[in-house]
Amino acid sequence: MTRIQDMSNKKPKNIAVIFAGGAGKRMRTVSKPKQFLELGGKPVIVYTLELFDNHPMIDGIVVACIEEWIPYLHKQLNKFEIGKVGAIVAGGATGQESIYNGLCAARDVYGADCNVLIHDGVRPLITEATITDNINAVNEHGNCITCVPATETFIVNQPDGSLEIPSRADSLIARAPQSFRLADILSVHEQARREGRNDYIDSCTMMSQHGYTVHTIIGPMENIKITTPTDFFIFRAMVEVHENQQIFGY
Repeated sequence: MTRIQDMSNKKPKNIAVIFAGGAGKRMRTVSKPKQFLELGGKPVIVYTLELFDNHPMIDGIVVACIEEWIPYLHKQLNKFEIGKVGAIVAGGATGQESIYNGLCAARDVYGADCNVLIHDGVRPLITEATITDNINAVNEHGNCITCVPATETFIVNQPDGSLEIPSRADSLIARAPQSFRLADILSVHEQARREGRNDYIDSCTMMSQHGYTVHTIIGPMENIKITTPTDFFIFRAMVEVHENQQIFGY
């Protein structure tokens, strides 16, 4: 673990755990992993980190990163003056393992008594309001999953070959941040590791399957994860929209 700043005299409460440990094969990029692709000279992960770094209620950040790209990430943090990162750790073989490494680092740097907002490094279009809503919901309920309403119909294959079609009005799509009390989510991760489970697709699935009731908030529809080239083009268009709003007021 690479520790960047000494937090021993501080007691941060809300910690962002950003996982960027994957290579992103669906992006079909050759020179860089998707989290380090640049738009306007700035890597995608920096766009994400800036949102948490600038948020007044975020006390610290931990990043789980592809190990060989950690030195490059250090340079980007210095270049773009990202000041709240307390540690960078190597990602794991799976997203679940990368998150676990980040959670352990959050405990080691900031202590176990805090909230953690787990977020994808390649999900750079969240808003300050979404982060605030997550923090408030964790303080009230103990956890919070950022969702968006389903805009299409889901069809679920059943083991007997039949189909279940949930009501669209009652369906949500889970996104991020997914936020928890650090002690709770670490306990569930450690239980999963004892059970030999390393295939959980996300934190809310893990928490739900281990008996926790998860609470939700509705976030912005543009809070997409950059997984494919099409997603990157959408991200570029949204950044241009935001820039035009600042310049022209629309």
